Amino acid sequence: MTLDVRDVDVELGGTQILDAVSADVNDGRLVGVVGPNGAGKSTLLRAMNGVVEPSAGTVLVDDDAVHELPSKAASRRIASVPQDTSLGFEFTVRETVEMGRHAHVPRFGTDPDPEAVERAMERAEVAQFADRDVTSLSGGEKQRVLLARALAQQAPVLLLDEPTASLDVNHQVRTLELVRGLAADADRAVVAAIHDLDLAARYCDELVLVAGGRVLDSGRPEDVLTPERVREAFDARVAVGTDPATGDPTVTPLPDAGDDLAERVHVLGGGDAATPVLRVLAAAGATATVGPVGEGSLDHETATRFGFDAVTTPPLSPPDDAAVARARDLVADADSVVVPDEAASWGANPELHDAADAAVVVGDEAGPTLGARVELDALVDALAALDADAEPFAVADGGDLTDR
Repeated sequence: MTLDVRDVDVELGGTQILDAVSADVNDGRLVGVVGPNGAGKSTLLRAMNGVVEPSAGTVLVDDDAVHELPSKAASRRIASVPQDTSLGFEFTVRETVEMGRHAHVPRFGTDPDPEAVERAMERAEVAQFADRDVTSLSGGEKQRVLLARALAQQAPVLLLDEPTASLDVNHQVRTLELVRGLAADADRAVVAAIHDLDLAARYCDELVLVAGGRVLDSGRPEDVLTPERVREAFDARVAVGTDPATGDPTVTPLPDAGDDLAERVHVLGGGDAATPVLRVLAAAGATATVGPVGEGSLDHETATRFGFDAVTTPPLSPPDDAAVARARDLVADADSVVVPDEAASWGANPELHDAADAAVVVGDEAGPTLGARVELDALVDALAALDADAEPFAVADGGDLTDR
């Protein structure tokens, strides 16, 4: 079954919460809705299940408008697990899960599938609590009871609002493994609002990135979670890499750079020498490019994590003419060029250094053709002091930063 959100606007209390939001969710897919607090994630889920009626646009479930379906009919198609696990009533777990069968039981009749409750409790791993008062359970256990109640609805669309928000790491993983299995094992489309970007990237087939009530991007996690998009959505600086254990994207927050370094810097790399420089430039908020560097090298991976453009060459191969030409263009566009002294003689670096309008050498031992240097911890101050119109030069550690 397909859930189709088409250009949905939602206004609450005179405030527009969602603005022309669109998304598609298909059978067998787990789609994560991610974004900062107040972005409209919960409101989007409430519009999907018919609790909130859009002021414009529509939500379709198998081509039927959710908001036009009778309550029971909508409940047979869409089940929801709320973020709030507070259950004040003193029902047993079994009685709570049985509430999920309301949409299938005739007003005067019996449940056509009486085993559905037992199956749902088994699947959600709460069968052992069946006769316990639901108020006696922990937050994580209550979350699984609510999931079992939703499973008992046997709806082909499942919506979950922050299913891991109140759980410890172990229960977060168990819950998302279960949710992932629900999408994969049944003809079910699953949507989950998830605040943890790493977990969302690990378990979701697709992500919908929401900020300010709008969809900024959607698609595969590796395509959506870029440093540029995450910064736009969360107003936070991050590095995005690949988790070596799972192969999924991982997002690492970076400290606020304060007054960003208003420089466009090209780093001449090679032999992984550029990596420490790239980290310093990223922390300073600089716009950086790097290369030529070996494809798949640490320099290349670090540049990718920070969203820096990189000129690459095949591993263990010298730069070809095309790579040198592209790197020369980046050097020409840069306000300054930084050369780690370990990479001073690598590939085309001496040639590219000579083409720079302003160059800074970083390290303890300056190369024979590149002149003086700065220490790594003095790099940002040196770059900030450079005059972009100066003649080509290198800066000596502790020396005068005026034109030479």
